[in-house]
This record gives sequence, C-alpha cells and structure tokens, in this order.
Amino acid sequence: MTATDTLKALLEAALTPSPTVISIGLAIVLLFPIILHFIFSAATPYATLPSVLLVGPSGAGKTALLTLFERGPFAANPGSPEKLDAVAKTHTSQVPATIELAVSTDPSAASYRADLDAAGATAKKFLLVDTPGHPKLRGHALAHLSSTAPTVPTNTSSSSSSSPTQSKLKALIFLVDSAALSDPDSGALASTASYLYDVLLALQLRFHRRSGSRAPASVPVLVAANKTDLFTALPAALVRSQLEAELGRIRKSRSKGLLDSGVGADDVDAAAGGAGGEEADGWLGGYGTEKFSFKEMMEFDVEVEVLGGNVLGEGPGAEKWWKWIGERV
Repeated sequence: MTATDTLKALLEAALTPSPTVISIGLAIVLLFPIILHFIFSAATPYATLPSVLLVGPSGAGKTALLTLFERGPFAANPGSPEKLDAVAKTHTSQVPATIELAVSTDPSAASYRADLDAAGATAKKFLLVDTPGHPKLRGHALAHLSSTAPTVPTNTSSSSSSSPTQSKLKALIFLVDSAALSDPDSGALASTASYLYDVLLALQLRFHRRSGSRAPASVPVLVAANKTDLFTALPAALVRSQLEAELGRIRKSRSKGLLDSGVGADDVDAAAGGAGGEEADGWLGGYGTEKFSFKEMMEFDVEVEVLGGNVLGEGPGAEKWWKWIGERV
C-alpha cells in the first residue's frame, strides 16, 4: 500500500461517522479551551495592586476626598462647578468603598488633576479604600490593619472592580477636621484622638505580632488636617501638638484603668515595654516617656506625618496629600 493509499484510508476513517470519531471530536472541542486557560493563567500571574487606607471620624471629609481624587481630572480649578459637584454630593459611609486610581510617575506632573491619558504619560495604579468613621463601624478599618495583604472589598463605583481584589497595604491616611478640633466644647479632639490611638495601636501590634524574625512592611501614616481653609481651623503644627497631648492623656488613662482593674504595676510596666501579654494591647508608643510624641512610633517602623489641606473651598487643596500618596505607592 502506497503512502497515498494510506492517507486516503485515514481520511475516510476520520470522515466516516462513528462513535470513536465523535468521541474524539467532542474531547478536542471541550478540552482545548480548558488547556489554553491553564497555560495562559500560569504564564500571566494576576497583579497585586498597592492600597492606601483612608480612615478618620465621621464628618472629616473622607468620602468627599475619595470622590475628589476619583473625579480629579474634571475639577479644572478650585472654584469650578465641576469640582463642587464632584465633592459636595456625599453622605456618611456605611460600608467600605474602594476605587482604583493612578498617580503619575513624573514628579512634575504628580497631581490628581493630571491627564494621565496624555501621550507619553506613565502612571502607577493603586487602590484607595474609604472606611466608615462611625464608632460602631470602625472595625472595618482595624480589621484591615491586621493583614499585610488583605482582600479589599469593592463598591458600586464604575472605576472599581466587580469582585474583591487582593491588595498590599502601603500607607494610611487619617483624615481629621481641623476646624472641629479647635472647639474645646465639641469633644471632637477626644473622640478623634481615641480613634487615632486605636489605629496606631493596631499598627504597633502588627509589628509585635509578626511571624518569625522578619518585620512586616512598614505602613506610614499621614494625619491629613482637613478644612484648614476655614478661619476657625487649627494649623497643621497645632493639630499635631494637640493630638500628641491628647494621645498622651489617653495612654495614661488606659494605664490607670488597668491598675484600677487589679493588674499589678509590674505587669503594666512589662506590657508597656513590649514584653507581651494581654495588658500590652493598651499601651501606645515606647515605655518610659511622660509625654507622647509621634516620633515614638518610629520604634515600630511607623512614620507619622501631619499635613494640612482642604477638599472644598479656597486654600492649599489636596495636592500635598496626593503627592504624599504618590511617593509611597
């Protein structure tokens, strides 16, 4: 039998309907896409975007800031109707919200209003996660700090993904109302400092409870003093000093509460020094200092910076905060 005859016989067998031919054909049709999926999914791993956590008490302007950064290119100038529309229609958040943003890699163009679609523009993508500020809902933010690569929930924003996204926490912004802090009768300073105490303490415990000898990646903190354009607002330097003083008072109060509850002084001293134990959960910063300072957090690889700005109105705006984010993602 010649080669031609052999080829002809094979073609006739392949084209003749039979259970064997039909089974082989179905197997090829069904298995081929599955095989291609595994090949390409193994060759192209999914990217893990860095994330920035946005926390702070209710009314500080977190959702407004998130919306401003999301619609930044449409806010042509500080007093434009586009900007007012972009940031004014917000409400108190009840659930975490996540949007995907991009910051230019060019320092000279590091603005949230920059047009990243321009020819030659390069950018880094990151996720900005807004968390509820109500005292009963602050567990969302504190739970987020317990993991180095948490699953970030998405919201209904068009710029967000439709499913949860794995993300690595790179920085944290604690937004405060600098105008409210200036009123001693409002109680804003005490409530704001109490929340900030819990956030910094969570980062401190994250450092202490690391697995093995390798420390977790540092998470710098920006205390963003919002509404500094208002006449009654405190400047950033005064916001820093008042928060540090209030954090020191909270630290003393919680330490005294442990003693009053029956915990021995030696146990409190050991806990404050980082020796471990349940009592360590309440002491913020390094032990042995009478007054609290943000510099103490450097012992736990947590850098704290205070910068003023504003989301609405005339003033410095949010450019400093955006630049701070760009340098850390």
